[in-house]
Amino acid sequence: RRQRQMCIRDRDKRIYIMSIKPNTTDILTHGQNEMLFIIYQKEKVARDVYRTLRGIYENETTFAFMQYAEQRHLDCARELCEAYGVETSKINEDRLGEFESPVLQTLYDECTKKGKQSLLDALEVGEFLESTDIEDLEQASIGMPSDVADVYSKLQTRNITHLGAFQSAILKAA
Repeated sequence: RRQRQMCIRDRDKRIYIMSIKPNTTDILTHGQNEMLFIIYQKEKVARDVYRTLRGIYENETTFAFMQYAEQRHLDCARELCEAYGVETSKINEDRLGEFESPVLQTLYDECTKKGKQSLLDALEVGEFLESTDIEDLEQASIGMPSDVADVYSKLQTRNITHLGAFQSAILKAA
């Protein structure tokens, strides 16, 4: 397993390097493999919701920024899956709003349904997704190898920034 690096650029054009260097001695349990796959799919949900809402609220820059940021998160989650041999080929990242998991399909459908009601509702959907991602990444890190936990910690940090952006946009829209 080789080290992979990804560059993530934030809203202020700062660059963050995320290294994904699998621990060659670590073998994930079935449950840990499933968790990697779930986090990967949840990143796709967030990206797809933001892309959908960006198409509706073209003047709201928060969605434009977030759809690209979530693509970077999706890339990191996919890289982790690949590094640990977790199969992701059933997921077509190019198909907007389509998910294998009925639970995630429902999450996408409900988020976009609420988000289409108004700009404020759409921003609240973003706040909800970021809050949920922060909690999910925290839980997913428990018992994971240090390389996975490190990437998840960096993703959490970015999600906290995203959460703040949505909360600021909510205050402006309210």
